[in-house]
Amino acid sequence: MFGQFLNIVVRSIKLDKTLYKDNKNFGEAAIYFAIIIILITAIIGLIPGSIFLKFMGGIFGSSNIQGPSIRSVIISTIIVWIIKTAYLYFVGVVLFPSKGTKCNYRKILVTVGFASAPLMLNAFIVDVRLLYFMFIPYIWYNVSLIVGINHILKFENYFKSSLVVLGPIIILFLFFISQLLGSNSSTIS
Repeated sequence: MFGQFLNIVVRSIKLDKTLYKDNKNFGEAAIYFAIIIILITAIIGLIPGSIFLKFMGGIFGSSNIQGPSIRSVIISTIIVWIIKTAYLYFVGVVLFPSKGTKCNYRKILVTVGFASAPLMLNAFIVDVRLLYFMFIPYIWYNVSLIVGINHILKFENYFKSSLVVLGPIIILFLFFISQLLGSNSSTIS
């Protein structure tokens, strides 16, 4: 059982697309493996988060900054996992399915859980100087999710799955750019 779990984690980190093609990886134990990956990444995520808080406390002169509790981090991570899965299901299956898309919510839930395995690499961010590398596992996670969504929703190319997965990030980026440009034009006037 542990060997199968470790195999899923390694294949997800290696961006192995056959992980999502093999139906045995979506069997009865798959949801438990996905939950374990989500819980591990939530707990590991505390490491760079606490380093960031310590760094910011040093900048602003407060050395007694406390981070969130483990319970709140785990609960919020599970809620984000469920919301992200609902978004991917709605956009990928309901709004923009391909001809061969026949996928249920559970399979997308497991895929998002498996794709979260690269976030375990945040465990290596143990110093303030390594804090800038925090984005590498997040980008790796998004690429892993693009590969997984592409295969379980049977999209013909990675462009569509990239738009489905990165849609909220692109919209948020455009919103911030428009706000930045709007605030710059109002200061010029």
